[in-house]
Amino acid sequence: MLVGGGAGVGLIVAFALWPRHARSDLVLHPGEQALNNYIKIASDGRVTVAVPQTETGQGIWSALPQIVADELGAAWETVAVEPAPLTEAYANPLAAEEGWPKGMRVTAASTSVRAFEQPLREAAATAREMLIGAATDRWNVDPGDCDTADGLVINGVRTFTFGELAEEAADRSPPRNPALRPAAKRRLIGQPLQRLDGPGKASGKLRFAGDVRLPGMLFASARRAPPGGKLRRYARDAITSVPGVRHIAARDGWVAVVADNWWTAESALKTANPVFSGARSAVHPKAIFDEAIATGSAQQWFSRGDYDGVTRGSRPLAATYYVAPSQHLGLEPLTATARFRGGELDVWVPTQAPDAARASADRAGGGARVNLYPMPVGEPAGRALEADAIPIAVALARATNAPVQLSLSQSASQNHDHVSGGALARMTALPGTGGITAAWKTHVACADGFGPAMAALSGADAPRKPAWTGLDGSVPPYGIPNVSIESVATEVPFEAGYMRGSPQREFAFFTESFIDELAHAAGIEPLAFRMALLGQNGRLARCLQGAARLAQWDGGGPGSTMGIAGVSAFGSHIGLVATASIANQKVKVHRLVAAVDCGRVINSSIAAQQIESGLIWALAQATAPEPEWVAGMPRARTFGAIGLPRLGDVPEITVELIPSSDPPGGLSGLGTTVLAPAVANAVHAGSGKRMRSLPFDPMSA
Repeated sequence: MLVGGGAGVGLIVAFALWPRHARSDLVLHPGEQALNNYIKIASDGRVTVAVPQTETGQGIWSALPQIVADELGAAWETVAVEPAPLTEAYANPLAAEEGWPKGMRVTAASTSVRAFEQPLREAAATAREMLIGAATDRWNVDPGDCDTADGLVINGVRTFTFGELAEEAADRSPPRNPALRPAAKRRLIGQPLQRLDGPGKASGKLRFAGDVRLPGMLFASARRAPPGGKLRRYARDAITSVPGVRHIAARDGWVAVVADNWWTAESALKTANPVFSGARSAVHPKAIFDEAIATGSAQQWFSRGDYDGVTRGSRPLAATYYVAPSQHLGLEPLTATARFRGGELDVWVPTQAPDAARASADRAGGGARVNLYPMPVGEPAGRALEADAIPIAVALARATNAPVQLSLSQSASQNHDHVSGGALARMTALPGTGGITAAWKTHVACADGFGPAMAALSGADAPRKPAWTGLDGSVPPYGIPNVSIESVATEVPFEAGYMRGSPQREFAFFTESFIDELAHAAGIEPLAFRMALLGQNGRLARCLQGAARLAQWDGGGPGSTMGIAGVSAFGSHIGLVATASIANQKVKVHRLVAAVDCGRVINSSIAAQQIESGLIWALAQATAPEPEWVAGMPRARTFGAIGLPRLGDVPEITVELIPSSDPPGGLSGLGTTVLAPAVANAVHAGSGKRMRSLPFDPMSA
């Protein structure tokens, strides 16, 4: 449980009795009353909000409780948060819209606030009316004469605390259609309230999966086979000679050592020098995409107007762009802890899809009743969507008859990273009257990462021939009358997976870089060129204008070091002006100025943090060298050798949030989309070099 100002983790392990009318799946501790599936109120006035979504650093364990606190009329300092139980009531409402398995509980694609704002407001409004009803019974007054604020039900000068009314309120029948607060009475929405997880992270008290400690627990490390490979040999005698080793387990796909501590287990594994079969050739991914786009069969994904008819007999402008598969590069390694207790199996794991993680534990548990404890995630870029350490941890716990915490080394975690799929796009466009674009085509070869990840989550086998199941962001946000988007499914010799901000990040790079090329080819200033095409997207137009105003946009002409880009994604909009140059054969970003319209802002501080962190993450992805490949895996590199941005490399960042009354949009992936094209356009303005590949390589441009 996290409470405003303090931190710890409360793990939900079973169902409890619920009040007579307000049915709830929530666990009740002494003095607590459940008013519905999301809200508990204790006799001391503490309000606990059950949050279905995983905290990955995006601030969702604060933003969602803030929605409840505002609608309920609670005092922020009395609000706590705990993970919601693993029941169907907490499935992501946007799962079907996103194309995910029905009823799945997933934290991905910047959906958390978009999915749960309305359910949480309704739950809080229900609880508020129940509290007011309990108070009016005592006062014998009309409910319309009462309101809530700061954890009190108020009638003139008379007040009751929520804690004083909780038991009576919970015993009332919930209203069927509770009235939501009008905007004029919403006091906490938009305020930069302190994050509930902040103090715990700052002090080290917030527990992550690697912090789990159980009586008699053993520690394990493992090596896994490359895609399609098998364990061939290892020096078992070398492991048994290491003091502290408790167990050795070997399967076709992995070998693991269990010991008294992790360092002993890892050292023993290194000594054993396991050898796996696997592809030896290291084919560069770009060659695969080049071949696919040249010879593969394209499928029409989107069409507007008549691109072929308009461009017949003409020579459209063309350019080819490439985004290499990229690693998540998170600090948290792959980890899971498992324990058998009689006929039950307990599993602790960092996961963005707890239902799927529990299903994985079910398959590995051999009929044991599974209790899954989803932990906060320390790797925010999406790798935790798949919890593939669970089967090995469960097998080791069963074999040793003891709790086992499995943690892969940082290098082994990198080897088995499910990287972003990568994409190569051939862009063509035909200028119309006055240089304005009349026709646009994106012909893209891409590897599907999200599709196999979703198949793995549902327990299905990944398709042998991956199909690009999501081209979100591929349609340009501009009013171009004739548009064609076609894709070629590309089979790659590595395991791809979900990546924060993708595929919108890749398509934003293609679209916003190419639109800049078209502007320069037409002799039109890049911002004006975009504005002429944004008549149907006023929100994005305002963002571009806002960023230009804040950055004192100079037009981005020859000699400038400024570039501009805009993206509409996840129900939100962002305009970015980047100031960048090439120094010492590397791209150096000096300043980033963003204007964001994300609809109704829940917490202005968290919103700005998400944009800033997304920009910095995207800067790392754009400037760090792409991975090398061995046996279908990214070769492990030390963080020092990767060349990630350091504190001194972080540019000055300014973020302006544009006030809006539209429904909330997504934020956690938004900043990742717009960075690369804005920086590439800035580099072109200053140097004349057009950066058409990610990560950037100024020497090949």
